[in-house]
Amino acid sequence: MRIMRTTVAIDDHLLAQARDQARRSGVSLGAVIEDALRMQFARVAPDSAPEIPVFAGTGVHPGVDLTSNRALRDLLDEGTELDQRR
Repeated sequence: MRIMRTTVAIDDHLLAQARDQARRSGVSLGAVIEDALRMQFARVAPDSAPEIPVFAGTGVHPGVDLTSNRALRDLLDEGTELDQRR
């Protein structure tokens, strides 16, 4: 593992909290910041892709144009009053 030194601007209150956490845990400030970044990245970009639901059916209904966003939007809004769509 390669370690690189850098300078970042951190809110004073967050920095104080990170230093307190490091002191309580007996680790370096850098370790606390690395752990926080790892947790953030794991939450945002999980290692595995989300499960995509699959629905049974006979396919697209006649007259539905999947290549037109406008046509799909109009179809989904069909029968809905304009005020209810807002």
